[in-house]
Amino acid sequence: MYREQTLLEFVKKINRTVARAISFKEDIEEIRIRVDRPIIVRAGGIEYFVALNGGLINKTETKRADNLLVLNSAEINGIFVSINENSVYAYQEEIRKGYITIKGGHRIGITGKTVLSGDGYINHIKEISGLNIRAAREITGCGDKLLKHIIRNPEDIYSTLIVSPPGTGKTTLLRDLARTLSEGNEKPIFHGVNVGVVDERSEIAACYRGVPQNNIGIRTDVLDSCPKIEGMMMLLRSMSPRIIVTDEIGGRGDAEAVRCVANAGVRLVATAHGYCKNDLTDLRREARELIEEGIFQKIIVLDNSKGPGTVRDILDGGVKNGA
Repeated sequence: MYREQTLLEFVKKINRTVARAISFKEDIEEIRIRVDRPIIVRAGGIEYFVALNGGLINKTETKRADNLLVLNSAEINGIFVSINENSVYAYQEEIRKGYITIKGGHRIGITGKTVLSGDGYINHIKEISGLNIRAAREITGCGDKLLKHIIRNPEDIYSTLIVSPPGTGKTTLLRDLARTLSEGNEKPIFHGVNVGVVDERSEIAACYRGVPQNNIGIRTDVLDSCPKIEGMMMLLRSMSPRIIVTDEIGGRGDAEAVRCVANAGVRLVATAHGYCKNDLTDLRREARELIEEGIFQKIIVLDNSKGPGTVRDILDGGVKNGA
C-alpha cells in the first residue's frame, strides 16, 4: 500500500469546508489557498471556487465573491502549522525549497516572506501568504506503450530522454517507467534490474520521512531531495544501479554527470523541458549535446494534443519513427 493518506483525508484535518467541496470531485489536481482571496480547486483541467457551504462553483458561473470561502492570514498560518505537525523546524530543509511533501506523497507549495541567511541563501519562509496543495497522482501502466521502443533486450534498455513542455505528464511517465524497469515486464520481456532514482524535487518517488509514497518498483533505490549531479555520482559509487532515473536535466554540469553514467555502462532515463515542433533545437545546450553524442538513443516527445502524456514522436538518432 503506497498511498498512506488520500488528499481528502488530509484536507479534512485542515479545513472541513474545503474537504466537503473536493469530495465532489475524484480528479482533483490542486487546491490553491491565498490570503483574503477565494480558494480555487482545479479538477479535470477546470477551475472551481469553493463556496461558503462547501459546494464547488465553476468560475465561469459567478462574478461575485460574497458567497465564496476566503481565509485570512491567521487561518492560513494555522493550516501551515498543522501541515508541519506543529514542528516547522523538522521540515525546515523542505520549506527552504518552497514546498513540503506530506504523507501520501502530496506536495504543498508555499509562498510568503523569505528570510535570507548571511550568505544570501533562503533560511526560511514566514508570514505565509499562499499554499498550493497538489495531489499526488500515479497512472500505473501509462508507460507500457513505450516499452517496445526503449527495451533493447530482456537485460538492457536504450538510454531515453523524455522531452515536453511543463504540465504534459513527463514525470508521471518517468515514474511508471522506473517502476516497470525495476519490477520487470512480460511483453516485451524485460528482467527487472536495480534502478537508482535521483529525485531532486521529491516528485518521482514522493518520499515522506524517507519512504517512497509512490510505487517505483521493488528494486529501486531513491536519493530524495538530492541535486542531480551529486546524486548520480553517489549512486554509481554505492548502489550499483543498472539504470539511473532523474528528472529535468539540462542545468549547468548535468551533461558531464550524464557522461560519467554512460561511461560506467549504466543506462539513463531522464526528462528535459522542450517545446519541440519539428526538431530538438529548442532544448538546452547540455541536452542537445548529449543527444548529438549518442548518449540518448531514444527521444520521446510529449505534448497535450490529446491530453497530458500524449506521445507525439519517438525519435531515434534524429530520425522520426512515429509514436
